[in-house]
Amino acid sequence: MEDFNWGILGLGTIAHDFAEALNQHHGNVYAVGSRSQEKAEAFAKPYAGAKAYGNYEQLLQDKRVDIIYVATPHVNHYEYIKQALSNGKHVLCEKAITVNATELNELVALAKEKQLILMEAMTIFHMPLYHKLKGMMTVDQLGAVKTINVTFGSYKPYDVKNRFFNPELAGGALLDIGTYALSFARYFMSEQPNQVLTTMKGSSSSVDEQSAILLRTSQDEMATISLAFRAKMPKRGMVACENGFVTVDDFPRAQEATIHWLDGRTEVIKMNDSNALINEIIAMEETISGNDRAYLNVTEDVMKVMDEVRSQWEKERSTK
Repeated sequence: MEDFNWGILGLGTIAHDFAEALNQHHGNVYAVGSRSQEKAEAFAKPYAGAKAYGNYEQLLQDKRVDIIYVATPHVNHYEYIKQALSNGKHVLCEKAITVNATELNELVALAKEKQLILMEAMTIFHMPLYHKLKGMMTVDQLGAVKTINVTFGSYKPYDVKNRFFNPELAGGALLDIGTYALSFARYFMSEQPNQVLTTMKGSSSSVDEQSAILLRTSQDEMATISLAFRAKMPKRGMVACENGFVTVDDFPRAQEATIHWLDGRTEVIKMNDSNALINEIIAMEETISGNDRAYLNVTEDVMKVMDEVRSQWEKERSTK
């Protein structure tokens, strides 16, 4: 497989983690971009030879950059993905890839026009553990999926200036932690849900603070999802199949799952998966090289569900 030069756009906490993963996998980081030259140089310093750009345009116009990793807040993703694609760069973007399906559809069309790969950095789609579990959901093993349950609660002190609660920054639990929960559910469903039911409690800034979502497919697979921004809940996923059920703790970065078989046996599935971000790097590079590992269709499904969920919340608000 050919070597690729990565550029990191946006230098927050997750960008540091991603740079370490790139350095571990490739032995180098090619270039980083910030709105501040000082910040870019400080970020690039540990990576010998890494270019430091004090504005995003210089990074995007560097002809040697093959792939842009977008790590800005999600309210800016559409803008920077569009610029990267327009400059001929493949894009791996942090979750949530966009804030709605309209934005994503436009970017998908642009990527196809430019013959470029656009992928969301959703760990769940690229983890060997989940590939293993999904492969076991066959007639002679776990059997067909029946019910999925996902919980994710993250306590955030209320501050309207913080991106978590600021509507101008596309705040709310759905776009922050909900994208993980919906991606987990959709990954194990055999098709896109055709029924969506939901209810939500808003914060005083009007963004979603707590919600419940029910999904159902034409095959009668069902999923229930509970999200909260002002209460701690386990990051736990459960998939119930015909022949047993699977529980996964800390599901966004899980390294093991427990299967509870119908006969009472339990089986622990462990995968040596020390760095989920490296899985994303490998998946992105293999997809560019022609190995069809892109999960963009699943990402599009998740964004459509998010749009429907928010549409129902707006209707719920209007009747109160």
